Amino acid sequence: MKLDDSRRSDNVEDDRGGSGGGGYGLHLGIGGTLVVLIAGYFLGVNPQQLLSILNGAPDSSSSAPASTTAAAPVAGAAADPQVDFVRAVLGETEDVWTAWFTAQGRSYTRPKLVLYSGSIDSACGFASAAAGPFYCPGDQKVYLDLSFFRQLSTQFGAPGDFARAYVIAHEVGHHVQDLLGTTAAASRAEHSSDPTGANHVSIEVELQADCYAGVWAAQANQARHILEPGDLEQGLQAASAVGDDTLQKRMRGTVVPDSFTHGTSAQRVRWFRRGFDSGRVDNCDTFRAGSAL
Repeated sequence: MKLDDSRRSDNVEDDRGGSGGGGYGLHLGIGGTLVVLIAGYFLGVNPQQLLSILNGAPDSSSSAPASTTAAAPVAGAAADPQVDFVRAVLGETEDVWTAWFTAQGRSYTRPKLVLYSGSIDSACGFASAAAGPFYCPGDQKVYLDLSFFRQLSTQFGAPGDFARAYVIAHEVGHHVQDLLGTTAAASRAEHSSDPTGANHVSIEVELQADCYAGVWAAQANQARHILEPGDLEQGLQAASAVGDDTLQKRMRGTVVPDSFTHGTSAQRVRWFRRGFDSGRVDNCDTFRAGSAL
């Protein structure tokens, strides 16, 4: 990716070594339930403790008090290539989504991106790095442990700058859903459905965030030519690597479609590619896709 001329966002907060606020309702993003299970296995974290977060329950084993102070802005980011990369990608998402919301006659509230290490006590409750990156609608923040980028490359076979950018763009996609009211509507639909129906709604939400990530990439590249040869393939590989079927095969050797919550590898690739090829938000309506999902 060519990000040398990209604006660096000031909305990155460094909470590595600190803790955020308290609450519940964590919305796991790109990693999802199976990443929790797999990462819990590799990192020695109790998967049941992490899965309780998925159900909106705070971690009962954590006695850390909620912090009343915001995380500190990132200092010395220029000396840290990973932090500089995050700031550049977040800046690109801010520019694209600000322009799109403005064109719709609306205002875009820029999310904060919080860097943490090991664990975090957010407005959505306690989370371990094993849960992967996530978006919390309770405080409109994206949470990221930078070690996930290494995991994405070594464990999930998705290396490269654009694979990492896809992760950030997907979580920002959840923020866009929150601003548009999609998150609240999907939550109501999940709570009024049986488990199978709730899983289907979750898949629709996740695939739309993938599509929004593709829209962002297309519009940012059109405006500032940030993509290089091979970048798109990196993003598609990342989308494929975190499909429910691929993760289940890696974890236990079998696939249980009824348990899917994020979509298959083919679905995630298809919706990311659909957003990228069209560059249009109105092509990302996964909720009306029906059998074409």
